[in-house]
Amino acid sequence: MAYQSVNPYDGQVIKTFKDFSDEQVELALQQAEQCFRDWKRASFDHRAKVLHTAADSLRTRFDEFARPVTLEMGKLIKESRAEVQLSADILDFYAENGERFLAPKHIHSDTGEAAVTNTPLGVLFGVEPWNFPYYQLARFVAPNLMAGNTLMVKHASSVPQSAQAFADLLQEAGAPAGAYSNMRITKDQIARIIADPRVRGVALTGGEDAGTVVAAQAGQALKKTTMELGGSDPFIVLEDADLPLAVRWAVWGRIHNAGQSCVASKRFIVVEALADQFLQQFKAALGALKMGDPMDPATTLAPLSSKEAVERLKGQVDRAVAAGARVEMGGQPVDGVGAFMPPTILSNIGRDNPAYKEEFFGPVALFFRVAGEHEAIALANDTSFGLGGAVFTRDIERGKRVAGKIDSGMV
Repeated sequence: MAYQSVNPYDGQVIKTFKDFSDEQVELALQQAEQCFRDWKRASFDHRAKVLHTAADSLRTRFDEFARPVTLEMGKLIKESRAEVQLSADILDFYAENGERFLAPKHIHSDTGEAAVTNTPLGVLFGVEPWNFPYYQLARFVAPNLMAGNTLMVKHASSVPQSAQAFADLLQEAGAPAGAYSNMRITKDQIARIIADPRVRGVALTGGEDAGTVVAAQAGQALKKTTMELGGSDPFIVLEDADLPLAVRWAVWGRIHNAGQSCVASKRFIVVEALADQFLQQFKAALGALKMGDPMDPATTLAPLSSKEAVERLKGQVDRAVAAGARVEMGGQPVDGVGAFMPPTILSNIGRDNPAYKEEFFGPVALFFRVAGEHEAIALANDTSFGLGGAVFTRDIERGKRVAGKIDSGMV
């Protein structure tokens, strides 16, 4: 598994890292287990101090941390800076609230004193994706370090500099050896770590294919798991919506992070009364985006994370068109060394079209016309995905009611 930084804007190889040897993996397991024995007894104040110190470093050195994200996976530099700031906020949030969240909860009992208490599990193994190189780590690391667990993380092979920067950050903040280990490992080594009895739980954020493999391995070893595997979020525009507001958020919802987000808006479901106007304004706004160097603040459309990501997206678009979808704009990658896919809108997507049930990880929007609210809700729910969603209406109570009928984690 090649751990390599490749700039998706110009195709240049920045740096290559060696995989860990089996001996290095064993040493990391030993350190994580040994560290857990002390870390689980560390005070909340001590754990919080490490996270607060790391958060302070992120804020004071935010450009230093933001730069490798943009160079490795192509995120707009302003978005990389925002991710660094968000990650600092996450570290601070759990540092400030961890002890309260984990405090014993006393319950009434007629036969004696009773309480629900929280205790750490042990060594946890995380598999994290490239699309938010620090945020994905921060949201796994912060609550678990505060809970007293120790962590081993296999980050995406395309962001090794960001992965190492985060590990160095925690070490410099005072985390003891073994509290957090950045693992550059192979698929076989991943399987051995999951099966190792010293590892007590597994967390994965990524695609369904990776989730299927890791969940099966963890299940066979009877390990606790959490999986976050993608989404195809509905963006519903009802007939009483503020159209300019809806269009503005539609662009952000589909283009932020070059569309490479599990909770990005991907299926735009618009009531017929506004459909033509929405589509016209959506196309105009997307067409005004400027492709270019993501390090340039004037750029508003970043490259995808890699040429391979572009080819995957192109394949999805081609299959959708072959099955009857209509290309309203875009549709084909931009020639050149950069990994660019232009903003694309597909319409006329029938239920038998593969695009109907797929996640498009890039700047491709699926556009649907519906007769009214009930049809919009039915279409929003006709998917195996259920991470997020949005409803646009001027009637707040109506919005809450519609949101409550969408089968999704958050709307």
